[in-house]
Amino acid sequence: MPQYFRFATLAFLAAAASCGRGSKASETAPEARPFASYAMQRIIVTPTAYVRVSSDSMGWVQAMGGNRATARLLDSAIARALDDRGLAQRWVMPPALVRAHERNRNYATDPYALGLEPLRSANFVSGSKFGEPLSSQLRTMIALEADVRMVLLPIELRFEKVGAGTRAALRAALVDPRLAEARWVGEVRSENAGTSAMALAAIGQRLADLFAAP
Repeated sequence: MPQYFRFATLAFLAAAASCGRGSKASETAPEARPFASYAMQRIIVTPTAYVRVSSDSMGWVQAMGGNRATARLLDSAIARALDDRGLAQRWVMPPALVRAHERNRNYATDPYALGLEPLRSANFVSGSKFGEPLSSQLRTMIALEADVRMVLLPIELRFEKVGAGTRAALRAALVDPRLAEARWVGEVRSENAGTSAMALAAIGQRLADLFAAP
């Protein structure tokens, strides 16, 4: 093969490989704001339902006052992160859900008594359907709020050892109660954190990042 054609062929193959790598990267790169289209809607955010203690080797849950206190601290961290992005003012946060329940205990859903246990399973994934009692509970919840269709569920928080550090991870879901279907199920994680407060703040930021930039 003449030297010119040999160089031209090598250049073509290198360019093709580069294009191929770029295409693959664009296909696999995660979206920075996968739920940005929901940011301008009204969304209900329920309280954190569960805190797993078994993996908490640092004893952070106990130091924060136990499972319930830790869950409420995470709720506050999530609310602060959403407020920083201007979302909390439009969305329906846990305190508003509590007030709705206190006004009408015979009808309104208790936000601290949702049937979320099946959603903790690894088998519950994006696109999964959920049944009773959760489907009725969430339909009642959105019926009391104008222009709400989606519900963001912080399902389970855990702390886990990673190398020499500890990080927090939150299993969460974005669901459509009218269809009784999960639009998204996944985890948000903090980096290794020096304190529990830092870990919870990072989880709040990561969850809010899915919807809007800081």
